[in-house]
Amino acid sequence: MAFSAQYTPKPVTDIFTPKDTCINRRELKRTVPMKVLILGLGRTGTSSLREAMRQLGYEDTYHMMSCSIENPPDALLWRDAFAAKFDNGPAFTRKDWDQLLGHCMAICDWPAVAFAEELIEAYPEAKVILTTRDVDSWHASTMKTVYWRVMDPELRWLQYFSWAAGLYYPMLKKFFDEFFKGDFPNQGKRIFVEHYDHVRSLVPKDRLLEFSIKDGWDPLCNFLEVPIPSEKFPHVNDNNDFIARSQRRNRNQMKNVAFRYACIFLLALATWFVMSFLMKVYGNYIQVDLVPFFGSSVSSL
Repeated sequence: MAFSAQYTPKPVTDIFTPKDTCINRRELKRTVPMKVLILGLGRTGTSSLREAMRQLGYEDTYHMMSCSIENPPDALLWRDAFAAKFDNGPAFTRKDWDQLLGHCMAICDWPAVAFAEELIEAYPEAKVILTTRDVDSWHASTMKTVYWRVMDPELRWLQYFSWAAGLYYPMLKKFFDEFFKGDFPNQGKRIFVEHYDHVRSLVPKDRLLEFSIKDGWDPLCNFLEVPIPSEKFPHVNDNNDFIARSQRRNRNQMKNVAFRYACIFLLALATWFVMSFLMKVYGNYIQVDLVPFFGSSVSSL
């Protein structure tokens, strides 16, 4: 069974993460053209580039945050895509990509980078950008942020109790297990180099831009053939911000879990009080009505 068939709406008790949406993208289709595939690995400035693309009019640019903190059910479709590529699951076709990404004019970050070849095949008309960074600096940053998130004991615990974490964490773990062979600390740098070489081999040079965030607006806007904004190029999501945001997310999800169980407890308690009251007021009638079914032992209730 497809993972996306396991879709469930957001619990009404998840009041501490009010911005989380629960869109079932299996019910959607493409509404805007896919124009740009940003296939550099995460932690190469993809969050900054997402904001830059927004300022250039590309609504929206899909990013890991689109799934992790914006619409968690997206993780189910990503798991369908992983199953198709790595586990001999049903094919993940252009129609599937359009359901998942149909509201986006661009895509970046992980887990999309695990599907570079598939996305280039699905959207041959799209331009391709490779965000670049020194591999040693990239590896150190990822170890402190996203890999830390993969190993985060709070998130691993929350997946069993939290609606959003239960959707997101299995997908995140699957990505690291497959793309980085389950050994990011030792395999990450090699796979980084191989990934970039592979993308270069797939895309004609006239459709490919290798871009560093430090380069600013000029090469990006020239490649996309759009006017250069007057604002400074955005810079967001440094290491400290990532960790603080992740820890804040954990706390809010823990509050959701605690509130849900508190509601269950209070509902059970209220039910017990109501039943106790009804037994006191109508106990004799209830006993008489139940005797034919349960015998005289009901009087001991």
